[in-house]
Amino acid sequence: MKTQHKSLNEKNNRKASTKRSTTLFIVLLGVVSLFADMTHEGARSVYGPFLALLGANATIVGIVAGFGELVGYALRLVSGYITDKTAKYWTITIIGYVINMLAVPLLALAGRWEVAAFFIIAERAGKAIRNPVRDAMLSHATHEIGRGWGFGLHEAMDTTGAMLGPLIVAAVLYFKGTYQTGFAFLLIPALLTIGVLIFARFLYPHPRDLEATKPEVETKGLPRVYWIYLSAMALIAAGYADFPVIAYHFQKTSVVPGNWVPIFYSVAMGSAAIAALIFGRLFDRKGIPVVIIAVLLSSVFAPLVFLGGFYLSLAGMALWGVGMGAHESVMRAAVAEMNVVRRASLSLWHFQYRLWSVR
Repeated sequence: MKTQHKSLNEKNNRKASTKRSTTLFIVLLGVVSLFADMTHEGARSVYGPFLALLGANATIVGIVAGFGELVGYALRLVSGYITDKTAKYWTITIIGYVINMLAVPLLALAGRWEVAAFFIIAERAGKAIRNPVRDAMLSHATHEIGRGWGFGLHEAMDTTGAMLGPLIVAAVLYFKGTYQTGFAFLLIPALLTIGVLIFARFLYPHPRDLEATKPEVETKGLPRVYWIYLSAMALIAAGYADFPVIAYHFQKTSVVPGNWVPIFYSVAMGSAAIAALIFGRLFDRKGIPVVIIAVLLSSVFAPLVFLGGFYLSLAGMALWGVGMGAHESVMRAAVAEMNVVRRASLSLWHFQYRLWSVR
């Protein structure tokens, strides 16, 4: 009896230790994402007005934003495939983050919209390289604490950075700084991102080991439920507008003053952070119906943003953020729960979902 009791205690201690370790790993990647989103989302909040200032028209802004997103998600297929073949999680992740982070402060040197467009697309490409690998590492860790909560916790930290970044840019503009000055300030969180990432790499050199119980996976193809789910999410994404287009609308119609545009984006990211935590926890308890609720809540953002005045546009941005928070938490968690090869499927999921959204 004593031997059985001791064995049970040891098992519980190992489980608690594993849970602490995986939670710390998720938090570390969350800190990386916090600083990263502070950097690229701070810049993204003013891409539309910045391109307009450099002489780009609405068509050019839409093409740059759309093509940047297309590149940013098409490359995920390549990144996911290479990661599966080489298992070089950290090498590919670090390369992606370096490109993603350094492209933002380099925008401070752009004097023409063509140059700015190049750096914007490079920033999206860097994100494409690192995201599937990061999500694969997260999928190993979230198995121990719950998919929804794990992805939700990470996304909440991610969008906290996305909320702070636009506020930094807004503060620079408030004190009569230029867009270029704002991009230069974002070099600080960019360097912090790379520093914390390298620290996490040395602390957790083998992320696969975080998943104590190996799931059964299919290697011959993706299941029918995956394609049904993906088709539904693609249709949802077709109704989503990218923020540079929304920001350009605000700038040209003067519905929202220029200094307020990054603040509106910050509000959206704040609502995304809260939504990620709430829907992530609910997903672990209720499953797919939670995704449906998130979709219904966010579906009315477009008329509020594009047809409403200042306050209706603000409400619309909050709902837009709810949809983004749900996409980056519970929708990813649902894919990770399916019995498929997670690395390839996550990159394929992101590519097809966002391909529809950039149209």
